[in-house]
Amino acid sequence: MAREIVLDTETTGFDPRTGDRMIEVGCIEIEDLLPTGRMFHRLIHPERTIPPDAIRVHGITDEKVRDAPKFPEIVIDLCDFIGDAPIIAHNAQFDRNFIDHEFGRCGRALFPEDRWIDTLQLAQVRFPGMANSLDALCKRFKISLVERSLHGALIDARLLAEVYLELKGGKERRLDLSASRASVAASAALAAAGYPPRPRALASRVSEAEAAAHRAFLQATLKDRSLWAGYGLEAG
Repeated sequence: MAREIVLDTETTGFDPRTGDRMIEVGCIEIEDLLPTGRMFHRLIHPERTIPPDAIRVHGITDEKVRDAPKFPEIVIDLCDFIGDAPIIAHNAQFDRNFIDHEFGRCGRALFPEDRWIDTLQLAQVRFPGMANSLDALCKRFKISLVERSLHGALIDARLLAEVYLELKGGKERRLDLSASRASVAASAALAAAGYPPRPRALASRVSEAEAAAHRAFLQATLKDRSLWAGYGLEAG
């Protein structure tokens, strides 16, 4: 199964190069585009105050992160959770900039660029010229935003997992998977009832005399209007 990690972060601002820091990270594990139920979530002490403008976006105050661990204290757990899976993020360059900055401060190797998958770029290809924010995509795909009064890393990762499923045609895949499982279940039920699977089609029970009579009937009745004649096939 294809394992991927959907990731989102909340920060004190827009640019780690000007002193902004990560204050929350949320990850959702998915396999074959569907959540497994495993997740990773941490609040992080940013070692600086959180500006009022940022608080209005995510609601995370200095008080909420006062006793939170600093990034070096959670980095090993974060890396263990992500493992070698691809990382899905919306406007991935933003999250990547902060992850790379924090990894650099810890002296850790960065995740390679080719591990990052940007759902914003996927959406821009599918819906060129349209609004492709996470909110806009949720509304377009009829994904409920009822629990999202403010931005939050884990909530946004959950929503993004649903958006990614839609962008990758996951509903069709899920239906195909259900059909396949139903077929397997039906075969198992037949076998349990004493009906083994047939390796080949049953032999025809029509006699040669009956087949000849049928051909004669078609020739006399339909003549050149025979469906089979149009395909060069012998009626019967």
